[in-house]
Amino acid sequence: MDNKKTYISLFSSAGVGCYAFKLNGFECIATNELIERRLNIQKYNNKCKYASGYICGDITKKEIQKLLYDEILMWKTVEKINEVDVVIATPPCQGMSVANHKKSENEIARNSLVVESIIILKNITPKFFIFENVSAFMKTICTDIDGEDKTISRAIEENLGDIYTYQFRTINFKNYGSNSSRSRTLVIGVRKDLSNYISPIDLFPSFVKEKTLRECIGHLVSLKNPYDFDESDIYHNFRFYDERMRSWIHNVPEGGSAFDNDDILNRPHKVINNQIIENVNKNGDKYTRQCWDKVAPCIHTRNDLLASQNTIHPSDDRVFSIRELMILMSIPNSFKWSNIDDNILNSYPKKDKIRYLKKEEINIRQSIGEAVPTGVFLDISNKISNYLNKENLTHREIVSIINEKELSINGNIVNFIKENSSKYNYSTLCKIVEFSNAQRNEQSAFYTDKFLTDYLFSYLPDLDGESVRILEPSVGAGNFIPCVLKKYENKKIIMDLLDIDQTAIEALKELVKLFENLNVEFNFINDDYLLHQFDCHYDLIVGNPPFSKINKGKELFKKYYNQEFIKNTYSTNLSSLFLEKSCALSNNVFMIMPKNILNTPEFLLTRNFLSTLGLNSIIDLGEKGFKGVLVETICLSINTKKTPTYTKVVSLTHNLSILQKQKYITSAKLPYWIIYRNKNFDSFVDEMQFNVFSVFRDRQIVNSNLTDEKGEGDIRVIKSRNINDTGEEIVNIHGYDSFISLKLAEKIEAFKFYNRDDVYLTPNMTYKTRVMKKEKGYIVNGSVAVLMLKQDVEISKQDLLYFSTSEYRDFLQIARNYQTRSINIDSNSVYFLGIKRRDKDEMVKR
Repeated sequence: MDNKKTYISLFSSAGVGCYAFKLNGFECIATNELIERRLNIQKYNNKCKYASGYICGDITKKEIQKLLYDEILMWKTVEKINEVDVVIATPPCQGMSVANHKKSENEIARNSLVVESIIILKNITPKFFIFENVSAFMKTICTDIDGEDKTISRAIEENLGDIYTYQFRTINFKNYGSNSSRSRTLVIGVRKDLSNYISPIDLFPSFVKEKTLRECIGHLVSLKNPYDFDESDIYHNFRFYDERMRSWIHNVPEGGSAFDNDDILNRPHKVINNQIIENVNKNGDKYTRQCWDKVAPCIHTRNDLLASQNTIHPSDDRVFSIRELMILMSIPNSFKWSNIDDNILNSYPKKDKIRYLKKEEINIRQSIGEAVPTGVFLDISNKISNYLNKENLTHREIVSIINEKELSINGNIVNFIKENSSKYNYSTLCKIVEFSNAQRNEQSAFYTDKFLTDYLFSYLPDLDGESVRILEPSVGAGNFIPCVLKKYENKKIIMDLLDIDQTAIEALKELVKLFENLNVEFNFINDDYLLHQFDCHYDLIVGNPPFSKINKGKELFKKYYNQEFIKNTYSTNLSSLFLEKSCALSNNVFMIMPKNILNTPEFLLTRNFLSTLGLNSIIDLGEKGFKGVLVETICLSINTKKTPTYTKVVSLTHNLSILQKQKYITSAKLPYWIIYRNKNFDSFVDEMQFNVFSVFRDRQIVNSNLTDEKGEGDIRVIKSRNINDTGEEIVNIHGYDSFISLKLAEKIEAFKFYNRDDVYLTPNMTYKTRVMKKEKGYIVNGSVAVLMLKQDVEISKQDLLYFSTSEYRDFLQIARNYQTRSINIDSNSVYFLGIKRRDKDEMVKR
C-alpha cells in the first residue's frame, strides 16, 4: 500500500473544494485551471509539492494533457507511487445551469469538457473519481468520444462502466457539509477491483441538519456603513455600492424585496432624462433581504451585487462579506486568498485595505461563487482517506486469517472484531464474519457481495416520516446495513437485526459499533424469523433470505405452515415463506429471491398473491448476484399498501431498464410472469397456437445406470446433444452416447415411451430450441423432455423446423425472462412450445 494519498484536480478554479483533500493529508499531483489568477490562489495555499503541478491552460489541448501525464509519470518515478488515488473533475456548467439565461450555441461542445475528463479518467484509471456539477448534469447532452451527441449519464456508462462502479446523487449541499443551499449532482466512482471493499455509496457525504444564517454568521460584527471593516478580519467588510441604492433596501424586512416598496423612489429604478424608469423584476430573488432563521441561499458568482440573487444581509444594508460567504460555503479560515499573511493584511491602514480589496475582491467572490463547498469534499476525502488507511484483504487472505486464528472453531470472532475494527474496514470484517460462519452452508447463508448491495441501493423505496423502523430478517454479517443507513440518513432509524445464528448476532453487535455516531438505534434478535412473534409493524423489511428447501416430513415444516401469513402451502422453499411473512409485517419489502419465482409452478400461489400488491421494481440480477453460487436471483421491491400500477424492470446482465404496467407483466392470461414482455412478443403470441403439449421428464435415470457401450439386452438412451441443431435427426456422438439394460429400463417410468412414436422430444435447459417426433426403440433421460399432444392438432414438418429458427429462439428468451438456469421444460414453460395458427381469423388478442 502506498504511504502517500494522492489526487488530481481538473477545472479546479481557486481550489476551494479540493482544499479539503489537502486538509485530509492528500498530496496534489497536478491541478488544472484555465484562468491564471484563480490558479495563483492555489499556489498561495501550497496545493502542489512541485511547481510543475500547477497546469494553467485548456485541458482539451494535447500539450496541456501531456503536462498532466508527464507529472503523473514524474510522481511514479520520484515519489514512488504506484497509481493515482483520486481524480476530481468539476467542468464548467454554464450550458447546464438554470441560472444561466443566455445560453450559447456551442453548449453541447462546451459540455463535452466532461468527455475530456472521461478520456483522462480512462487513461489514468485512478482508484476513485468524483464529478460535481449542477442538478441537471447527468441528463445534459454532450458530444461523446465517438462523436455522437448523448446524455452525460450515457457517456459515463459507455466509457467508464466496465472499469468503475459508480453512483450519482442529486443532493442539497446544505445537508452535506455546506452552510448554504446548493443543489448539485455528485457522481462518485470506485474502480471495480476495489468495489468489494468500498462502494460509491460509502463515500457520499453524510447527512447533517442544516444551520440557519443566525447560527452560521450571527456572531460576526455588524457592519453599518460602506468601507466598515472588522478590525481583526479584512475579509469581513462592508462592500461599497452606489449609495442611492441604500434607500431601496433600507426598510426591506427579512424575506422582503425592494420591488415591494410603496414609494417608487424606493423601488429599483434608473433615471433617464429626469424620468424614473423602473427596473424589471425578472427574478424574484433580486434585491431580496435574507432571513436570519432560514438557511442561507445558494451563493452565486455575482455575490457582490445587490441586484444579484439573494445577496442582501438579513439586517445590514449590504451584501454578504467575503468572510460570511466563506462560512456559508464552509471554507475554513486557514484558506488563503493572498500570498500576504492575513495578520499583515489586518494590520494595514484602512486605505490600503480598500486598495487591496479593489484589486482582489471580485476574483475572490467569483471563486467562492463557483466553488464546491469545502465541507462537502472534506467529508468525502475523509471517507476515502479512512479506506486508504485500512487494509483490505483478498478472499485468499481472509481464508488464511480464519484458518490461522481458528475463528470458526473457537468462536472467537467477536474478540477478533474488537481487536481489528481500526485495522480493517467494515466490508472486510463482514467477509471475515461470513466466511468464518461454520453453519453458513447448512443455513443457506451466502455472502451478499458489496457490489450487489451497492447496485441495489438506488432501488430502495422512499419512506415517509421523520422516523422509520426497518427489519433485516436474515442479517448474517449485516452487508445491507451501510446502504440502508445511507438511504435513510435524513431520518431517525430503528433497525431490528434478526438471525438464527447466535454467533452472527454477537459478531454483528461489535460490527455496528462503527455506526455509533449515526442517528440509528439497533436491536438484536437471535431467533428463527418464521417462528418469531413480532409486536410491531415495519416501514421496510430488507434482506437476502435463505433459498433452501425444507422437508415436508419434518415437524418444523408443520410449524412454519401452521401460520396465517402463509399463502403458498405448496412451496417448500424458505425464501417464499420469508417473503410472505415480510409482506404481512411491513409496508415495504425489498428482498432478494430466486429468479425462478417468476415462472416455476412451485411459486404459482406466491405470484398470485404478489400480483395484488404494488410491485415497485423487479431487479434481475441473473447469475451476478452471488459469486461462485450457480443460482439466478432477482430483487423484488414491494409496497404492500398499494395496488398494481407500474413496475420498473431492471436487468443487471442486459443493462436495461423498462417501465412496465404491472398487470401487463403479471397477466393471468399467460402461464407465469413475463417481465420483458413487449409489442413484438405480443405479436408473436397472437400468431401462435400455444398450450399444445403436456410434458414428461424422467427423474429416475442417473449416470450410474448407464454405459457408453451397448451390451446384450441393452437399449439406447437419448440425451439432449443426440438431437441435432434443427431437430431433424438423432446423431451419434462417440463418448457421449448412452445405453441401459432392458431389465432395468422396464422398472423406470420413462419406459412407457419406449415403443411410442406419437410423442415428441425437445432438449431441456437450452435456448437452442428444437423439437422432433420420437421414433420407437429408445427412451430418454432427464436432459430431454417428452411432449404429448393435449390438443387435436396436426404437427407438420414445417412446424417442427420452426422451433429451431432464430425468430422462435429469440422469442423464447423473452418468454423465459432471459433465464440461464431456471429454463427447465416444466408444466408452465411447455405452454410456449406451440405452432403457427393455420387461420389468421383464429388469432386471439391478449
